Amino acid sequence: MSTEVQDRVHDRRELTAALLRAFERRHEILDAVVESEDHGEALTAVAGLLDTSEAYAEAVLNLTFRRLTKVERRRTQNELEDLDSTLEWTAADRPASTGQQVRLRPFTQSEADAALFRRRCAEQVDDAGVRWSEDRIEKERTEGVSRIGDESAAWFVCEDTAENRAVGLIFGELSGHEVDVAIWIDPGSRKKGYGTAAVKHSRREFAAEFPGTTLVVRAPA
Repeated sequence: MSTEVQDRVHDRRELTAALLRAFERRHEILDAVVESEDHGEALTAVAGLLDTSEAYAEAVLNLTFRRLTKVERRRTQNELEDLDSTLEWTAADRPASTGQQVRLRPFTQSEADAALFRRRCAEQVDDAGVRWSEDRIEKERTEGVSRIGDESAAWFVCEDTAENRAVGLIFGELSGHEVDVAIWIDPGSRKKGYGTAAVKHSRREFAAEFPGTTLVVRAPA
């Protein structure tokens, strides 16, 4: 399953799960909506009740009454089971994959970002299988920063906002009408969904940086 298809399946799975939770808590949802001052307040309340994103809460608010029938609820449950059967893991296994607690910020020349880059490069080897030297690592960082300045590259730091820490790096290199995207997640933060969240967020960031281009995602970096 390609990364793009996997993302779509995961998104659909999380939406379906949110709808099922809404069915189960329909009385609480209705009370929250009725008590809300406006749409924005209702959206926030529903998202909080269901522990989901506002995008999925919007789908809940758009439900019609016919979706509350037993037949429709069973149909939604069956869809969730079908989606789960196609996935190797779900957001429950890797909670960061929803992207709610993940953000991307531009890579800077700060020592913290340089240290993160060095951690990433500690895993890199040359064609002879020899690990990169400190000089090679610094050269790669300096040249990357230069490309960012020339607007032929865009690098981002992936951060966990709940834990207030950096968990990885996302590299975008412009090549003709394509942007080669590579994602590196710190070893201690792997298998938690950060890579999936980074892919989701990076599409928006790179579309803004390089409009009209095609993203080619490659992982790991």
